[in-house]
Amino acid sequence: MSIRIATFNMENVFRRPTAFRLEDPAKRKEILDDFAALVARLDLPVYQDADKKEIARLVEKHRAYAIDPQNPPPIYVNQSRPGKESGLFRTKGSGKSTTVEVTAKGRAAWAGWAELGRDDLDLDVVRNTGRVVSEVDADILLAVEVEDRLTLERFNTQVLAGALGRRPYPYCLLVDGNDSRGIDIGIMSRHPITSVRPHLFDTNPERPGKRLFSRDCPEFEIQLNGTPLVLLGNHLKSKSNDDPELRLAQAKRVAEIYRAALERTPHVVVAGDLNDHPGSDAAAALEGAGLRDVMTHRSYGGLPGTFGECKSEQNKLDYLLLAPDVWQEVQHVGLETRGIFADDIKSFDTVTSKGNAASDHAALYVDVDL
Repeated sequence: MSIRIATFNMENVFRRPTAFRLEDPAKRKEILDDFAALVARLDLPVYQDADKKEIARLVEKHRAYAIDPQNPPPIYVNQSRPGKESGLFRTKGSGKSTTVEVTAKGRAAWAGWAELGRDDLDLDVVRNTGRVVSEVDADILLAVEVEDRLTLERFNTQVLAGALGRRPYPYCLLVDGNDSRGIDIGIMSRHPITSVRPHLFDTNPERPGKRLFSRDCPEFEIQLNGTPLVLLGNHLKSKSNDDPELRLAQAKRVAEIYRAALERTPHVVVAGDLNDHPGSDAAAALEGAGLRDVMTHRSYGGLPGTFGECKSEQNKLDYLLLAPDVWQEVQHVGLETRGIFADDIKSFDTVTSKGNAASDHAALYVDVDL
């Protein structure tokens, strides 16, 4: 039976942090760094005067108190009882004159959390994301950077089936991961998904007590005719606030999970965004486990990268890595780049700028006979 397996970093669909829509990487990084700093302060058991001052500064800087659907703040502190004695802070004034006073004594003194402000993506963006998925028409698609299962299901029914008139996927599954921004890993399949094993709680052997995976490494078991297929979904540590050692530790753990899956079935695929190029230590750790990259198969003749302009292996972040028995059955490998807006890439006619591009990642796919 010939099946097409694909991976696509969709950069979230429907709703996503407003920070991710900024074209200036420095401004985007500033917001994400401030968000991480605010979360770290908010999690302290006791707020010293310096902590309160810094929390107030960050809340004021990013309007993290504002409820404004027309102009959502880049960071928002969601309090169950805002402005009350049991809340985190009180505000005075309005508009640009708003000041913040932190009233909570520590993390246990208030209920709520900080989150990145979100807004709805332009429908044109979502349609272009749908066009990529529609054109690839995979039997099994690993969807990277999806907000939650309901978002994935809405994309399936409202965009693929509704707006584009394509067949919806009968099976869509996502387990929320460790990323506080809601950047998760999902799967869309035309074959039954019989089980999922998350690895949310795996710890880093080099950093005791710290969770290893930035998101997760879910094991999706899919029922095919005869031998089941296990797909390991990945989105390793990003280059933002780069931590190559953490990314390597994640890759080594994925290799261990892969070897364990091989004991259950010879049909194992490691897929997703590794956030590193083929010559990296992280990629080497997976290749050292016996996995092979589909873009090295003789049937592939496309661009060497999967991200941005896709011009070199330095632009390769997305992978489909196959176990030996799956590698032997490869029929064709392809890369769908038309959802990207970049120099020297022929985009869909509806992709006219980076603002309405489907993603800055291409969708990678392989046809195998299993």
